[in-house]
Amino acid sequence: MATTGANAPDPAADGQGGSPAPGVRHDTFTVELRLDAPPTAVFAAFADTEVRRRWFRLPGRDARYAHDFTVGGGETASSVFPVLGAAPERLACTSRYLDIVPASRIVYAYTSVVDDVPRWSSLVTVELRPDADGTHLRWTEQAAFLTASEVPEHDLPHLRGATRLRLNGLTAALRG
Repeated sequence: MATTGANAPDPAADGQGGSPAPGVRHDTFTVELRLDAPPTAVFAAFADTEVRRRWFRLPGRDARYAHDFTVGGGETASSVFPVLGAAPERLACTSRYLDIVPASRIVYAYTSVVDDVPRWSSLVTVELRPDADGTHLRWTEQAAFLTASEVPEHDLPHLRGATRLRLNGLTAALRG
């Protein structure tokens, strides 16, 4: 039985030696956005791979993508991100669609990997609601940070900021 927090077993007490693994941090955030397009068009921007490539991209070069917008399907993405004064980072993201309700809701889980190390996994719920002249989008993400970065307190702001930038790209893609 797995436990976490103060009740986590001490590996040294089992005779395994070493120090306990660092804990997984969990965070949740929500981004809401009003879009000047109907829910059917916003939904299509998630579903249509060609349109999706205009707003969902990993940074860097040598990007590769595969997308299957079906329940049980998902997306794989990878790229190489140059880092000033250091070796480039290999980025990868894999997702699996758990629930799709046309023009209403998309639920998926994904894992982000940097240099072959899983950094975080998230459950994302995207809700689309008709608005007076468009769509009210609500993006809720529940993240489990699996590997601490050099500055762990920056992980959630980084993820929230990247989501906001991605949604700015969605806004631009919907304009044409």
